Amino acid sequence: MEWTGLLLVVALSLAGLIVAGVRLPDTGLARSVALRILCAASLADSCRGDEPALIAAYGTEVGKLVREHMPSLLFERGSRAVPVDFRRCRSTACGDGAEHGYVRRTDVGLPVSAFVHVVDCRSDVAETSEANGLDCSGERAGNLYIQYWTYYADSATLRSVPIVGGAGFHSDDWEGVQIRIGREGGVDERASSHDGYNHSQGVVNWGSDAGIAPLRDAAEAIGVRPRNGWGPETHILLVSGGSHAGNANGIPQIERLTPRGRIHLIPFEPVAAISDASFTITPPWGKRVWRDPEAEGTN
Repeated sequence: MEWTGLLLVVALSLAGLIVAGVRLPDTGLARSVALRILCAASLADSCRGDEPALIAAYGTEVGKLVREHMPSLLFERGSRAVPVDFRRCRSTACGDGAEHGYVRRTDVGLPVSAFVHVVDCRSDVAETSEANGLDCSGERAGNLYIQYWTYYADSATLRSVPIVGGAGFHSDDWEGVQIRIGREGGVDERASSHDGYNHSQGVVNWGSDAGIAPLRDAAEAIGVRPRNGWGPETHILLVSGGSHAGNANGIPQIERLTPRGRIHLIPFEPVAAISDASFTITPPWGKRVWRDPEAEGTN
């Protein structure tokens, strides 16, 4: 339909302005309008279709926050992969989607999906969280952390190189974005990027990307990189076309997008508890950040 195309054009334009940091009158309102348009672009389905499952897993308050804070996915030029449920798809044959425009399903009809892990360090539940092996000590106390984990069938780094036959750099690719809701109500965001976590694109993240702690720490010490990669929530995750690494802010060449309301969210804790799947890289539940939401590395 013509008006569907118009919605997509407007959504891309507004999202691009927000990501580029262009100041609009009442930027908060502009961002809200843009994201509502992104949500409306999918016509048939409810933007809250998975909310009952989230509420069943995390309770009403946290379940609604999980849905509310999922960022929209903006895919940069370079690959066709979208995040999927690894229990249903572990190959590019079922995990690739359209190259351009609005994407909510893969070419074979699987929904764009993300897994959710919650670390609740607020005072009334912190003791329970720690009893479950989660770290709520020190600066973590009083915060609510929401981790969104995305699975791709492979790392897209070398898929465009003919000599490797279109294969990714390695099988299985876990990436993600994390939200921190502070005790005073402030909300921060960071995205996984190679061996660390970043907020905005830039050379100041090289140490984090490469897992070189002294270089990362030096950038944080002189104030050119925020501590642990956190920065203000943008409601956006920029996905690199070359590796699926992410940022929450930057000026990308956007080829396609998935509005946040169209991403199928799956509570991860029960899946992780029983999964016997093996992966080329460590799955999220085996990473330090699963237990310590302030961890700086992706190991």
